[in-house]
Amino acid sequence: MSAEFIAVLAVIAAAMVFDYTNGFHDAANAIATSVSTRALTPRAALLMAAAGNFIGAHFGTEVAKTVGDGLVTLPTGIASLGVVFAGVVGAIVWNLVTWYFGLPSSSSHALFGGLVGATLFAAGGTVEWGTITTKVLIPMVLSPVVGLTLGFLVMLAILWGFRRGNPGRLNRGFRHAQTVSAAAMSIGHGMQDAAKTMGIIVLALYTGGYQDSPTEIPTWVYYTSATVLALGTYAGGWRIIRTLGRKIIDLGPPEGFAAETVASSVLYFNALVLGAPISTTHTITSAIMGVGATKRISAVRWNVAGNIVIAWIITFPAAAGIACLTYFLVRPLFS
Repeated sequence: MSAEFIAVLAVIAAAMVFDYTNGFHDAANAIATSVSTRALTPRAALLMAAAGNFIGAHFGTEVAKTVGDGLVTLPTGIASLGVVFAGVVGAIVWNLVTWYFGLPSSSSHALFGGLVGATLFAAGGTVEWGTITTKVLIPMVLSPVVGLTLGFLVMLAILWGFRRGNPGRLNRGFRHAQTVSAAAMSIGHGMQDAAKTMGIIVLALYTGGYQDSPTEIPTWVYYTSATVLALGTYAGGWRIIRTLGRKIIDLGPPEGFAAETVASSVLYFNALVLGAPISTTHTITSAIMGVGATKRISAVRWNVAGNIVIAWIITFPAAAGIACLTYFLVRPLFS
């Protein structure tokens, strides 16, 4: 086997590890609200989330193209594969750190930060700051604002529209509705997060000289990325599920339905219309905060929310720093 082939395999293996950690790290995005409101049992919710992630991956082509051919430009060759490998390792390490502390940080931004951090020190590598700004940094700021605002407005509409309803009957109805909204959230997560792994694999294949186009996605890449993400999701990330489902606010079925509906709508719009790789974590967490604020501002545990926001802010530079260190360690192996 050639050195380039081994290097490509190493990057693909690292991408699969990232995909798996993304699954158990971000499982909470799809199911925390449904589990906390008892709309679904934990295992049923995880199984549904895994299936939704697998399905959604096949609709994330535009997001995958953005990751594979929009964020960084690298010359073909084994040295560039070391850059991609280091970037993915940076994201994996940060995922594990935030999972350990139960912080719902963004796996997406960890991956982007890792790629940018490693590329900055690579000979011939270029960070596409225009794309980073328009499709990563601006959405990173706007998606939580949109999620917070829409969560607040949608929950207000539900409170007004069902103000004369029987509470017990309404809770039962919204528990059933949450099955649909959680499924939509799972598919949206697959559109976004499996697609990012697909983009990394395509970038590795192109950089290693195994395909001519940086945007063509082989069929096996769809199925492999989707399957590994689904397996990771089914493994579950219970630390983060507890944070999202219980520690930010006390969710009821109407609140859970509103948050999931808002978050999945934002994910679909960005994936299908804009091709923007946004964070599912930021979107659902901010939607939960917006929904909770309709009760009263103090209903949201802002100290917990503050810790989450701090994790959001430092994710990009932290993953970039880890990727830089990794790159200097592995560079002799990719030469």
